[in-house]
Amino acid sequence: MIDFWLAAGLLLLVALSFLLIPVLRGRRAQLEEDRTALNVALYQERVAELQTEQEEGVLNVAQLETGRAEAARELLADTEGVDAPRVARLGKPLPLLAAILVPVLGLGLYLHFGASDKVELTREFSQAPQSMEEMTRRLERAVAAQPDSAEGLYFLGRTYMAQDRPGDAAKIFERTVNLAGRQPELLGQWAQAQYFADGKKWSDKVQALTDEALKADPKEVTSLGLLGIAAFESARYQDAIDYWNRLLAQLPPDDNSRAALQGGIARATEKLEASGGKVAQAPAVKSALLKVSVDLAPALKAKVQPGDSVFIFARATNGPPAPLAAKRLTVADLPATVELGDADAMMPQLKLSNFPEVQLVARISRAGQPTAGEWIGRSQPMASSTTAPQKLTIDSPDK
Repeated sequence: MIDFWLAAGLLLLVALSFLLIPVLRGRRAQLEEDRTALNVALYQERVAELQTEQEEGVLNVAQLETGRAEAARELLADTEGVDAPRVARLGKPLPLLAAILVPVLGLGLYLHFGASDKVELTREFSQAPQSMEEMTRRLERAVAAQPDSAEGLYFLGRTYMAQDRPGDAAKIFERTVNLAGRQPELLGQWAQAQYFADGKKWSDKVQALTDEALKADPKEVTSLGLLGIAAFESARYQDAIDYWNRLLAQLPPDDNSRAALQGGIARATEKLEASGGKVAQAPAVKSALLKVSVDLAPALKAKVQPGDSVFIFARATNGPPAPLAAKRLTVADLPATVELGDADAMMPQLKLSNFPEVQLVARISRAGQPTAGEWIGRSQPMASSTTAPQKLTIDSPDK
């Protein structure tokens, strides 16, 4: 922050120079004018002395004229190079007053309208926090400086939850939803915070939030986990098992929370069996697997190079433009047969089985860019549950 104030001070000095330099120049001009007036007065006194001496008979007329000429030459020599006097219209007090008011007003306006707090926050966030409390203070200051930042509010809410402050987190997540919209993930976070803020008591508000989140996204992980916790706490062990199994299916194989989740399912199973119940068989998980053979049209074989990248992917016919599953080969690998399935999903929520109809695409890109290339092949739309092998030929320019 000291660097900022040093730079501001330097700019302030530059601004003041525009006000003070004219004042200093005016003072110098005044000194020159005073010296000229003194020389004129001395000249007039010398001429008066010469006239007195001529009247007393000490000097004749010729000597009087010679003395006058000598005094005039001295006056001209003393005043040579002096600029013509300038009239100061503003006077000296006004520039000096402005020199005082400029820094005072500038500082006041900056403190009111400026962003010194954001500059300080930027400096602080460039350094790693020493504790969770310090990180929380930084986030609180960031939210205070940028109250319309949904991202800042979200991270502050997550931090409050990590500090076991669910009441504060619920208020922050509510503000986040009001700013960013009723996104399923935000609704799930809000519901979770509200549940713990209410002392683990299920309420109509929490139910409405989880229902809305799962209606928009049936695989919203926070809501599924929360519903499982609520079901377990109320001894509805089969519901807890079902919710947690649904959540488990969304987590990547290397997710650290899988072990804890599996442990919760095991405890719910034990309690259900101990109460005389029997765990219902979970419905078969729907999956998709497409087998596709990719080849290059004969007319293009002379136009490509063995090292050119070949991207083979499936995308939803009616859905997000992002690929649902993808593989990467080179032209040298063609012809090739690949399988595209849920295991190849680019994101957990974008699986082949989540979309009823898909299209297969194969693209050649010399630059290695999956989104743009030189040649492409596309299939007709097909059901994602298709099991028959498919053939795909790269035969058209990529436009």
